[in-house]
Amino acid sequence: MGKIKNILISLKEKVLKSEFNKNVLILSGGTIIAQALPVLISPILTRLYSPSDFGVLALFISITSIVGVIANGRYELAIMLPEKDEDAINVAAVGFLFNIAISLLFLIFIIIFKKPFLKLLKAESLSFWIYFAPLTVFFIGLFQILNYANNRFKLYKDISKSNILKSIASSLVQLTLGFLKTGTSGLILGQMSAQAVANTKLFSNIKKTGLLKEIKKEKIKKMAAQYSNFPKFSMWAGLLNVTGYQIVNLLIGMSYGQKELGYYYMAFRILGIPSSFIGAAISQVFFKQATEEKNKTGNIINTFNSTLKKLIILSVPIFGIIFLIIRPVFGIVFGKIWDKAGLYAMILTPMFAINFIVNTFTLVPFIYKKNIVDFAFQSGIFVMSVLPFCFGIKDFNVLLVLYSLILSIYYFIYYIILRSVIMRRT
Repeated sequence: MGKIKNILISLKEKVLKSEFNKNVLILSGGTIIAQALPVLISPILTRLYSPSDFGVLALFISITSIVGVIANGRYELAIMLPEKDEDAINVAAVGFLFNIAISLLFLIFIIIFKKPFLKLLKAESLSFWIYFAPLTVFFIGLFQILNYANNRFKLYKDISKSNILKSIASSLVQLTLGFLKTGTSGLILGQMSAQAVANTKLFSNIKKTGLLKEIKKEKIKKMAAQYSNFPKFSMWAGLLNVTGYQIVNLLIGMSYGQKELGYYYMAFRILGIPSSFIGAAISQVFFKQATEEKNKTGNIINTFNSTLKKLIILSVPIFGIIFLIIRPVFGIVFGKIWDKAGLYAMILTPMFAINFIVNTFTLVPFIYKKNIVDFAFQSGIFVMSVLPFCFGIKDFNVLLVLYSLILSIYYFIYYIILRSVIMRRT
């Protein structure tokens, strides 16, 4: 026992000695707690809401996510780049103004084109809630700005706390309204309340820095011009990326029905847990440390290699176990009605495993200001996601196998491209 204890103590010291590991643990720790709550209540939610209810929620999330990714003109990604904090806060201000404009334009679009828009998507069940989509888009954009601003100031503990508050708010609303048998309304209101709560916490941190007084009209114009590549290239790349993923939900709903979409959404939601637990935290810390290494040495190869090693060590056992147990576990945990979702999860596991590794490094083009590389990649994501639906496959299982295979190969190819971008500058 003494030897084991000494080994554990030594391992702990080695892990905490690295600032990278320490920051990842802070972020992932909060994220684990934040994600654990929805996971714990999922067996209850799947008994309070039907697969069709979750299908409608998936449609709402898809619509708001697609618009939400361009809400800030992707200026939130530029918050990390200026050397001076005064410039960074003005970059955030540019994103905020962009967010207001996009949200208002989306509201006008909904008011004018609501009926044909929902008819096209076969989403008439969103007739009432679609009016809340622009507000949700605003919340999404604001959260991204505040999240990157907090990340710049290394406020990792507060980012973790905001994620926990976000999770608690969503879970309480969805559970309460679920017991009241409100149907889809409970799921959507939970989604919206989570964003509002998280933004409140993150904004208070930025206010405390005293930098808000540094926001000036002239500086806003200067930063908007200096980082104009983000709305020119990254915004459209981000739109293609999110659309590439979310259009799958829309196409499934249109071609296979909302019930089938509900099964797929639940499988996707559960498989996304490792990325939410650990992947997002690693990505944030990687972006910060890689940017610092780039500014000091001109390249990021050391941060890249050390991060890659960590991701592989985590990915192989996590997704290997998931692949082996996910199908039988699904029906036991969520109820027999969700058996089909377990099969879908098993099919998608290899794609999620590769994405878990590669997704962190999709920030590399921004560090090297090679936004066009990201744009090309995201264009490919959109094409590859839509491609399986072009074959008119009637069997949904076969469609998912093809989708998972195509995306897995594509992610691996992009990893090779990203590594070549870095190696050219070493």
